[in-house]
Amino acid sequence: MGKELCKTVAFHTLGCKVNHYETEAIWQMFKEEGYERVDFNHQADVYVINTCTVTNTGDKKSRQVIRRAIRKNDNAVICVTGCYAQTSPGEIMDIPGVDVVVGTQDRKKMLEYIEQYKLERQPINGVSNIMKTRVFEEMDVPAFTDRTRASLKIQEGCNNFCTFCIIPWARGLLRSRDPEEVVKQAQQLVDAGYKEIVLTGIHTGGYGEDRKDYNLAKLLRELDKRVVGLKRIRISSIEGSQITDEIIDVLNESDKIVRHLHIPLQSGSDTVLKRMRRKYTTEFYKERVNRIKEALPGLAITSDVIVGFPGETEEEFNDTYRFIQEIGFSELHVFPYSKRTGTPAARMDDQVDEEIKNARVHQLIELSNQQAKEYASSYEGEVLEVIPEEKFKDDENDQRLVGYTDNYLKVIFEANEDVIGQIVRVKLTKAGYPYNVGEFVRVLDEPSRNETVEMNA
Repeated sequence: MGKELCKTVAFHTLGCKVNHYETEAIWQMFKEEGYERVDFNHQADVYVINTCTVTNTGDKKSRQVIRRAIRKNDNAVICVTGCYAQTSPGEIMDIPGVDVVVGTQDRKKMLEYIEQYKLERQPINGVSNIMKTRVFEEMDVPAFTDRTRASLKIQEGCNNFCTFCIIPWARGLLRSRDPEEVVKQAQQLVDAGYKEIVLTGIHTGGYGEDRKDYNLAKLLRELDKRVVGLKRIRISSIEGSQITDEIIDVLNESDKIVRHLHIPLQSGSDTVLKRMRRKYTTEFYKERVNRIKEALPGLAITSDVIVGFPGETEEEFNDTYRFIQEIGFSELHVFPYSKRTGTPAARMDDQVDEEIKNARVHQLIELSNQQAKEYASSYEGEVLEVIPEEKFKDDENDQRLVGYTDNYLKVIFEANEDVIGQIVRVKLTKAGYPYNVGEFVRVLDEPSRNETVEMNA
């Protein structure tokens, strides 16, 4: 009987920003049913594991976390959701102790399944064919447990089927969220105190491709115009092919969309891009980047690169290296190619030797660090707007905070904790990577007190 007095739930999220967003949405549903949230390392009545399947390692980590939850409490209901649950429900159902499996849709049924399991004590597989789904599943997140930047999921799924990627099979085809719902939830987040909203999704820049006469540029205009009190809009990721002239116009006109875009490259070699089944050439990518840099001087461009894709020759790698030098990114995420069972790339001949892969990864990381420092140093001595996110925990007595500028420079500076989540002006005194050092000037909404250095327009 005691169990019903106060039901507890614990969450563990693996993988991307979208998963973290969805865990928050699932928590809202539990909250409405009277559950209390506890730490994953504590005893709970229900454990929800939100899994990742982007690599084989993602699957393995997901299984480890599931087993950890099972060991925590024999009597708990173990519920597994997310991408790995969607692609391999059978594998998960075979783990003794797993009670409920829900994929990347029908999350609203999770509580129903849990109640059903408590009555019948029979494991439930609630995973259905994602490829048939054509409607975006509405999941509201009015507030986040541990974030000062709010994510807002605007679309689901992807139609690209790149040869290295399992995600369309885990997430289905592209579905866009109703623009009215996006605006409504953005307003809700701003009303809850968030100054910055990060638009996120599986293929964020593809928003609107499945809607008649609507696209990402139109959505950005609506958010800019209609959400009262919103200070910053950040797009989590956009493909080069989706940076239309209309998007460039919107970025140019808006004072809310930040000077930062994440534009995945994956490779700077046209032959590798073709094998990856990417939908652009290096020439096209460069043309878009040049256009956007003209429209937005000082724009920070971050990107993803996969090193050691099957068949990548020394020459193809050198092409990538030179291309990255040419573009000048403000930060790169460099990944060694990792075989994903079930994708065409995993079956390709000429898999690259691990040692060669690692050597190439190190070369690109060095180049990325150098470019990041170069980009940051152009802002040394300037006053920038920062949203402090948390205390910088270098040691117990550390009084510094850490946060991001609109152009995605990570800055540490001394200030009171009560400015966390607000927009503050900070003078960049020492550029570096991964951190820049700054000096607190003032909270943005306060009147200026002899501020001498004007912010870069």
